[in-house]
Amino acid sequence: METRELRYFVAVAEELHFGRAAQRLAMAQPPLSRAIQQLERRLGVVLLHRSSRAITLTEAGAVLLREARLALDAVEAAERRTRRAAADRPGVVLATKAGASSELLSKLLHAYAAEPGAVAVEVMLCGPGQPESLLRNGRADVALLHRPYDTTAGFDTEDLHTEQQVVVLPAGHPLANRAHVPLAEVNTLTNLPLPRWPGRDGSYPDGPGPQVRDHTQLFQLIALGLACAVVPESLRTQLRDDHAVVPVPDAPAVTTVIAWPPHSRSKAVADLVHTATRL
Repeated sequence: METRELRYFVAVAEELHFGRAAQRLAMAQPPLSRAIQQLERRLGVVLLHRSSRAITLTEAGAVLLREARLALDAVEAAERRTRRAAADRPGVVLATKAGASSELLSKLLHAYAAEPGAVAVEVMLCGPGQPESLLRNGRADVALLHRPYDTTAGFDTEDLHTEQQVVVLPAGHPLANRAHVPLAEVNTLTNLPLPRWPGRDGSYPDGPGPQVRDHTQLFQLIALGLACAVVPESLRTQLRDDHAVVPVPDAPAVTTVIAWPPHSRSKAVADLVHTATRL
C-alpha cells in the first residue's frame, strides 16, 4: 500500500462521508471513490459498508484505520526526525499533558539542567492524548505518558510514579464528607456527569457530560456544579476551596512513564531518561 492510499482511506474512515473527505483532501470525489475501491480489490476485503444514507466501517476497515494511522505517524516521524538530526541546534523536545505530573516535570528539568552536557529542553504542554500522538509522529523526542489513559505500545518506557485516583466534586456536595467512594457510585451521579474528552480525531464521544479540553476548564465546570471527575491524586494541588476531593479506591491506579521511540540514538534523550529514572 502507498502512503497516498492510506491518507485517502483515513480521511474517508474518519469523515464517513466521501464528499467531506474529498474536500478535506482538496480533491474531487470520483477519483477518491475509485482509489478506495481499488484498495479494497487489492486487499480482497470490504473496508466500508455503503448505503444511500450512511457509510460505516467494517471490522476490516476499523483494523486498517488503526494501522494506517500508526503507519502515517511513522512516516511523518521519519521525516521530522531526519530533518532535526541535520539541524545545527542540539536539543530535545518533551511532550506532556498540561497540569499533569507538574512537580515531577519541574524536578526532572532542574536535575537534567545540572547534568554535564545537558542540552536545551523544549517542553510542549498539550491536551489529553496529544503527548502520545506527538511522540508517534516525530514532533516530540520523549514524552511523559500516563497509563492506562495513554497507550505506550511501540515505545520504550520506564515507569516513574504510580498513584491512586480521587473524585473531584463541588464543595459542599453530600459525598464530600465520605472517607471514600466506589467508582460505580461516581458513575451514577447523573446530576454531576463525568466529562467527555476529545478523541484522536478531535471528535467527542456521545454522552451527557460536558465537553472539555483541559483541566482548567474541567475544574471550573466542577466548581459550578456541572460535572465531577476522577483524576490522579497529584492534581489536588490545582484545586481551589470550591472543590472537594474523595478517594476512589477501586479506580485504576495511574502510572506516569517516560516514553521514547525504541530506535532513538539520541544521547540527549538517553540522558533525560536516565535522569528521570534516578528521580
